[in-house]
Amino acid sequence: MLRHIVSFCAAAALSAPLAAEIVETREDGFVTRDTAVVAASPMETWLALTRPGQWWNPSHTWSGDPANMSLEPQAGGCFCERVPGEDREDGFSLDGSALHMTVVQAYPLRVLRMRGGLGPLQGEPATGILTITLKEVDEGTRVLWEYNVGGPMRYEIAEISKAVDAVMSQQLAGLRDHLAEPAAE
Repeated sequence: MLRHIVSFCAAAALSAPLAAEIVETREDGFVTRDTAVVAASPMETWLALTRPGQWWNPSHTWSGDPANMSLEPQAGGCFCERVPGEDREDGFSLDGSALHMTVVQAYPLRVLRMRGGLGPLQGEPATGILTITLKEVDEGTRVLWEYNVGGPMRYEIAEISKAVDAVMSQQLAGLRDHLAEPAAE
């Protein structure tokens, strides 16, 4: 399955003209860094960033629908996903849920920092810190994503770091492309 994830993610990353790299590997972890400049103000970028349901790739959700994702940009806030289940005749719903990450710092228009293991890392003792930094530039806003992952995991660092970097690039491309779309009237 990891081979499939690596192949899919590598192909997706090639279609997104972003600056992406694995900046560090260690025996027990790695750091990825992805950068894009979006043609939007820091306010527009922040608001879009905090609404992942509008731009997150559905292939990287548990429910298959990013509209089920939410992010509360406050310390302790949840980057979560509702996984719709079966509605029962007795009125109970068998909905599921996933906590992708927990917000540890939210400095609107500047920094969003979250802790957690994304995707296959969720099932490992390893965890990561995703720091998303926004900076106003002449062209709009520079978005820098740095995901620092460490701790015990059953994956080969060389393979999982490439897969994770490709997924991070894909998500940043989704945000960038969403911000490039004309606003609905």
